[in-house]
Amino acid sequence: MSINEKLKSLNLDLSNAPKAVGSYAAFKIINKKVYISGQLPIKNDGTIVKGKVGKDFSIENSQDAAYLCGVNIIKQLNLASGNNLENVKNCIKITGFVNSTENFVDQPKVLNPVSELIVKIFGDKGMHARAAVSVNSLPLGVPVEVDAIFELN
Repeated sequence: MSINEKLKSLNLDLSNAPKAVGSYAAFKIINKKVYISGQLPIKNDGTIVKGKVGKDFSIENSQDAAYLCGVNIIKQLNLASGNNLENVKNCIKITGFVNSTENFVDQPKVLNPVSELIVKIFGDKGMHARAAVSVNSLPLGVPVEVDAIFELN
């Protein structure tokens, strides 16, 4: 199955990639590596999901927010690859930051939907290294932010 067929089966629309919310680039390409800035849980209509995991969000709700971050990573990657995700050689690493209470310990579970999405789209090329970090605050009050590094052909 082609990547475009996989995207259709997942009902993913890659138009409307979020703009950077500060003075930085949404992605940068250096030597065929794409560094994607931290993506926030921003919906297609521009709504930003806000809250703290362990207080305002359950694991399931925080996973939904993380999935939005993953979709936005794919949108940025699509732009970086010239709207041709077949040009993606590998996902190298993702790092997720979870705005959570001090007693919340399931940060890796929050990020699983992002990892699963990347593998669903890219198969073995989507397997990556990962870090899941708890923080006490994130920009705009979001529950999760995820950045990524990919390699292009």
